[in-house]
Amino acid sequence: MKVPPDVESWLNLSLINGLGDESIRKLLIAFGSPTEILSADTYQLERFVKKQVAYNINRGADKSKVDAALKWLEDSFNFIITLADHDYPKLLLNIADPPPLLYLKGQRKLLNAPALAIVGSRNATPQGIANAGAFAEAASNAGFCIVSGMAQGIDTAAHQGGLRGISASIAVVGTGLDIVYPARNRELAHLLAKDGALISEFPLGMPALGRNFPRRNRIISGISLGCLVVEATLHSGSLITAKQALEQGRDVMAIPGSIHSPLSKGCHTLIKQGAKLIENIQDILDELNCQPALAHGNINVTIDFSESQENSILLPHLGYDVTDIDTICTRSGLTVEAVSSMLLTLELDGIVASLPGGRYQRIR
Repeated sequence: MKVPPDVESWLNLSLINGLGDESIRKLLIAFGSPTEILSADTYQLERFVKKQVAYNINRGADKSKVDAALKWLEDSFNFIITLADHDYPKLLLNIADPPPLLYLKGQRKLLNAPALAIVGSRNATPQGIANAGAFAEAASNAGFCIVSGMAQGIDTAAHQGGLRGISASIAVVGTGLDIVYPARNRELAHLLAKDGALISEFPLGMPALGRNFPRRNRIISGISLGCLVVEATLHSGSLITAKQALEQGRDVMAIPGSIHSPLSKGCHTLIKQGAKLIENIQDILDELNCQPALAHGNINVTIDFSESQENSILLPHLGYDVTDIDTICTRSGLTVEAVSSMLLTLELDGIVASLPGGRYQRIR
């Protein structure tokens, strides 16, 4: 596939050593296009950037990096979307610092689909994982493309739920798109490339650097109508996304949890600060002032409880908080042997999750 000349010019400009996004936007306003910038002399460029950067522009980008990106674009699922492209996310144009270009793998039509960001802890509880997947699937079936960061935990569950629904999912990553991070999400990345999309502002070959992930969060919130936080500690990166969403004028929502769980503290803080408390998918639709895209679709998550009556007698004594087996025995008055047997059956039915240290949590 032949790459249009303007895309190649954008690519060259973005790969100039020392030239940041803010300077690129300043130069675009002054010169009109990447081609004109790359053709300008050092004297003209020095009016807007430092002398060394002007020299770097005249010298051009690293040819090996440009050639690698052009080779990557030969795949029909790979794209570079620039500020001048009609497919560039319209919502992203309205944030303070939109990236000059985006690398995209997958379905470019999703870039301007109505989207909902779902974010949360990497070290999520079974309940948090279940909530993220269920809300993502319901929102996807209601017409929202689910946006997250492809991290472990809540992000992964959100992408999986979005892909199960009809509106798919977009992962905004903090590496080059030729790198899958974390590596254990390789299969998820392949599914997103096929049925959803992966996008990055970072060039190919960019490794997983800590400073890149808070930066990419502005894109997660920027392309979305609202941001739902499922589980988060007080120092979670998800709160950075929520803060950026507020700054961008997006709706921020949060799912409450146990008052005893550190993973609920971030969500509770957001709710105290005015975030919408979310209990069901209708709460999200009301907050975003939207109706389901499919009038005939069922946007509620229904669960078939198949446990026997014998095992279900344990559930009232097993709350949604993490509980150890001794406490369950004390509450229920049953023996350790009886409780252990019931917990095993409930775990196999997907109703209870076992946690390290002999603890359990009801997840449905």
